[in-house]
Amino acid sequence: MIELEQRQFQSPGYYIRAASKRFEAEGAARLRHRVFVEEQGIFPTHDRDEIDLIATHLVALSTYAHEADQVVGTVRIHEESPGLWWGSRLAVDSDFRAVGRLGAELIRLAVCTANARDCARFLAHVQMQNVPLFRRLRWSPLEQVTIHGTPHMRMQADLAHYPPCTDPVAGWYHRPTRREARR
Repeated sequence: MIELEQRQFQSPGYYIRAASKRFEAEGAARLRHRVFVEEQGIFPTHDRDEIDLIATHLVALSTYAHEADQVVGTVRIHEESPGLWWGSRLAVDSDFRAVGRLGAELIRLAVCTANARDCARFLAHVQMQNVPLFRRLRWSPLEQVTIHGTPHMRMQADLAHYPPCTDPVAGWYHRPTRREARR
């Protein structure tokens, strides 16, 4: 009997970019429904609102042979008033939460994109369990609020930590380290 060499599985990479294709937008909407309606029960039937019509939707896409395969993370950003930007609806598929930095990479693209669009202040209402992540990413807590019956922390990004990204559709390719892929 021939014994084959066992090789450790290497996690694929992920595209982090603005949604520009129909399957990306539809995948982001399905993911948000799974997370905010089915999993967390924050919304009874859907999480769509008027902000979706004006927001820039960002996605994390898993890859298969370097081709985008499925939406595994999403966040949206919008400018509420000149210079004041908000991030919202950050979601990572439950099967991919153990993959290092997907949420962090989406947050980075969100703030970097707004920074390229004359952002003076970037805010988000962050679910309490995610506050430590945002603090590590150089966000400051401002005040605790309740949104849709769920406690959140209003937080502000340190814009100096996020260089402008002028082409969010191109975004970047993120390949987790072996340590991040095993988390």
